[in-house]
This record gives sequence, C-alpha cells and structure tokens, in this order.
Amino acid sequence: MTCVGIVGGLGVDATVHYYERIAAGCKARGIVPDLVFVHADVERGQAFVRAGDLEGLAAYLAGFIERMARAGAEVAVIPAVTPHVCLAQIKPLLPVPLISIVDPLAAELRARGTRRVALFGSVYTVQASLWGLLTGVEITKPQPDEIAFIGQAYQRILDGQPSPGDADALRRIAAELQRRDGVETILIAGTDLTALFDEQSAGFPCLDVARLHIDAIVEALAKGYGEPLPS
Repeated sequence: MTCVGIVGGLGVDATVHYYERIAAGCKARGIVPDLVFVHADVERGQAFVRAGDLEGLAAYLAGFIERMARAGAEVAVIPAVTPHVCLAQIKPLLPVPLISIVDPLAAELRARGTRRVALFGSVYTVQASLWGLLTGVEITKPQPDEIAFIGQAYQRILDGQPSPGDADALRRIAAELQRRDGVETILIAGTDLTALFDEQSAGFPCLDVARLHIDAIVEALAKGYGEPLPS
C-alpha cells in the first residue's frame, strides 16, 4: 500500500469530495487507503494566484508536501485545478512525486480521440486554458460574457449560495459551445461544480476532471511499495 498525502483546504468542499470518493474507490477494490492530510489556506493560495506569484505559490504548497513526506507520504496530491498553475515551479521542490491532475485527463482525452474541448471552472482556470499544460488538444474559450457567468456560478457554489437557474444556464452555454465552436467535450475543471451536475446528469458531453484524478489516486494507493509511482 502506498501512502498518499493530500493538500486539503483549497477549498474544503473539494477536499471532502476527494476524500469521500477515494474512500469509496478503495472500498470497491477491497483496500483501506493510507492517507495523510494537511490543511492549506485557500485565501493565501488565491492571493498568490491573483498576484501571479507562481514561485511563492509553489513554495507555499511545497512546504505542506514536505510535512506530509515526513509523516510518511510517498506521493502527493493537490485536489484542485487552479493551484496546478505552478506545476513547473513546484516539481523541483518536492521530496516525493506529485500525481498531477493534468496527466490522467490528457490520457483519457487521447484514449477517446477528443481534439477540441472547453472548460467550466473558475474564471482564472477558464481564461488561462490550463496554462498550456494540456497538449495535443485544442482548448476553445467561451465568449467573455459566458466566461463571466461560468465564474459567477462557480463562485456562488463556493459561497454556498448556488442559484436554481445556474445548472440550466451552464447547459445552454455548453450547447452553444458545441454548436458555435465545434467543442466535443466540456471539461468540468472545478470540483465544486459537481454540486450542480455530474457526467451522467449534465445533459451534454463532459468529463469530470476530478473523477479522473481520483481514479489515478486510487490506483496509486493500490500499488505496492516496490512498484513505480508517477514522476
């Protein structure tokens, strides 16, 4: 059994979602997960992002991962999309491998032969198009007013005040992206959006980025100590 360290708090609901799904995935495989958690401050993390201080964000998150490594973690996870903006900066700082949220997504899109996608998530994530980390796939940006609404709907969920009409409005945007821009799949790149719909109930072709990430985490948990881990 591999020990996985999880940087929680970015935000709390997403961390709980990961924990519940990891536990369920491990139970289905007949294993008990070996996990270490720390709690980061989402406000401080967002401040680094807003300032464009990727080195500061990387150092902040790496400090938590170092603590988890001392507690026995052999691989680390950041259960949120936006902090992966500092992926290049954080990797050299880490004492253990990081299971990136991008790698399982890229593998799934290759397997499906998907060539054009769009993102639903925070304004920063949607505007930045995963910061060039997802190669071999064209990421189509929604129109500015669509991005603004996606971000507002996402923020309302984070604030615990989702609007009853948000899910239907996002469905209309997804349909327009398909019709107007030829988008094949919408990437649900904000874990909290699962409060509105999932891959089965969305009503449009989509991939839950968190689900793919969680599947990769469960796979890592199932590995023996002598088996290779993600680099």
